[in-house]
Amino acid sequence: MKLIGILLIVLMSLPAFAQRNIERVGQEWNTDKENRIVDLNEIVALLPRDRIPPIDDPVYWDIKRAKNTFFEHEPVMVVDIDGDARAYPLSILMWHEIVNDVVGGKPVSVTYCPLCNAAIVFDRRLQHDGRELLLDFGTSGMLRKSDLVMWDRQTETWWQQLTGEGIVGKLAEAQLTMVPSLLISFEEFTESYPDGKVLSTETGALRDYGSNPYVQYDDLGVDRPRLFDGEVDDRLPAMERVINISVNEDHIIYPLSKIQKEGVINDDPFGKRVAIFFQEGTVSVLDTPDISEGRDVGAVSVFDPVVNGKRLTFRKTDRGFIDDQTGTRWNISGKAVEGELEGTQLPWMFHGNHFAFAWLAFHPESEIYGQ
Repeated sequence: MKLIGILLIVLMSLPAFAQRNIERVGQEWNTDKENRIVDLNEIVALLPRDRIPPIDDPVYWDIKRAKNTFFEHEPVMVVDIDGDARAYPLSILMWHEIVNDVVGGKPVSVTYCPLCNAAIVFDRRLQHDGRELLLDFGTSGMLRKSDLVMWDRQTETWWQQLTGEGIVGKLAEAQLTMVPSLLISFEEFTESYPDGKVLSTETGALRDYGSNPYVQYDDLGVDRPRLFDGEVDDRLPAMERVINISVNEDHIIYPLSKIQKEGVINDDPFGKRVAIFFQEGTVSVLDTPDISEGRDVGAVSVFDPVVNGKRLTFRKTDRGFIDDQTGTRWNISGKAVEGELEGTQLPWMFHGNHFAFAWLAFHPESEIYGQ
């Protein structure tokens, strides 16, 4: 368990130029490297594929059992499809990075790249050449712009995790569909989904779950992210967390520091109405060696604010999030818990929660809220 953590630290300290050769780790690929949309020199090879093992047969605990292992402020990715609600603790995902799963009957891959703090869920189904493929993903052992490069076992195409795009191989240029999810605390998940399931530590791998091999990685004073040799956009601190919202080909990012100050943001980026909530009480997994002692970075959720054909606007109070139109109280998951609209669920909007350097490396044209 400790060896893996030490290996990660050593690898992250190596100069990127030393790993340009994608064959350097003794890994043979059946990937069609001639069919690609990126320069192979942009890809850094570190480990053989699946040395960071994805989870293919996830085991779940109910809330009561999970409370014996996970603490209340622990960050979890939440996926809710047709009432099948599941939580994926980042303390597990940071050691595995990918979970191939089926939620609410939909095949999905739940992914997390610690170096970019990118937590994204993908639909594993893909329409290609007139037929539907069902893919499952692994960790390639490679990075591009410090972000996880995934591979699928069906075609051995390489995929960019932050964008969901095939970059090298048979399916280069293909685009995976992203599935809306939340990144909130374990406590908030249990309150919103008392019958939900929680990914367990019964992964079949020996890992030091609850410990962080990326100590102080997300310190705002870090100006050179590990294994990133591109130009860092100086409009924001490299390790500032940002929430991205995309409308067609247009992108806007909301710095976490701005969201924390405002508590709620009611906005209309590119004509799209959105409501952004911030709630204290979720720690960083990339801060202290013991994740339970990490600093509070809070949770952010993004919703479509239209209910029954009418737009709601929100404000944050000591009682939660209150809409100005009906006075209903809502929680961080977008559920109305008290008032006229009690029981209503705000539709989740797809958004990302990444480090600024990573998002801007892929989308430098993005607008920045507040600038």
